[in-house]
Amino acid sequence: MIGRRRAVMLAAIVAAAVIVTVGSVSAASARSTRLLPIYSVENSRREVSLTFDAAWGDSDTDGIIAILKKYNVKATFFAVGSWVDKYPESVKKLHAAGHGIMNHSDSHPHINKLSGAEVVADAERCNDKIEALTGVRPIFYRAPYGEYNNENVAAITDAGMIFVQWSADSIDWKKEYSPERLLQNVLKQISSGGIILCHNDAEHTLEELPLIIERLTADGYKFVPLNELIMTDNYYIDSTGRQRQA
Repeated sequence: MIGRRRAVMLAAIVAAAVIVTVGSVSAASARSTRLLPIYSVENSRREVSLTFDAAWGDSDTDGIIAILKKYNVKATFFAVGSWVDKYPESVKKLHAAGHGIMNHSDSHPHINKLSGAEVVADAERCNDKIEALTGVRPIFYRAPYGEYNNENVAAITDAGMIFVQWSADSIDWKKEYSPERLLQNVLKQISSGGIILCHNDAEHTLEELPLIIERLTADGYKFVPLNELIMTDNYYIDSTGRQRQA
């Protein structure tokens, strides 16, 4: 089980030192170290993962599924529980198409204003909803607004989930950005082991998606599901948030 085998995500604050720990994160260690989510993964095979945050609308779901099928790309969707409530059929469609459905909280709160226990309770409500529709309980968690602190990273990790951020942000929520500019945002940040952030219902989602896939494929990158990119055992996270083999 992931919860029993997980490696703890600890990065020292000082002098770019790296701490490697196996087991759960105690409250004492959380106070004395800087805890980081996974931003990218050590990878020599030019593999990257495409992820979408699903929190608001749903008008592009069928189009996204069609584009991903055309290019034979499997993506990961971080869904908010309230979105799952509103669009259960879309959750089922995404799962049936072979895409991962992971946890983006239940109510999209500012988690840094919550206790660790409250963050976990909110996440587990989302997990329950996704599992009820797909039969698969999420193992990856992404916080709303990209927020995190030591307490909630420790709490999510101790609950058996892996806290994931991103390394290449398309910034596709900016309506004034053209699809080409969104592509350039990704190209400036991407490298092997990168995690790309898009949104499922942004202004130019259906226009930017083929551009990203075609350009990165032409540049020699391979798209893999997040569960194939991220290590679930025997790893550590360095001071930049990069997951590395222990």
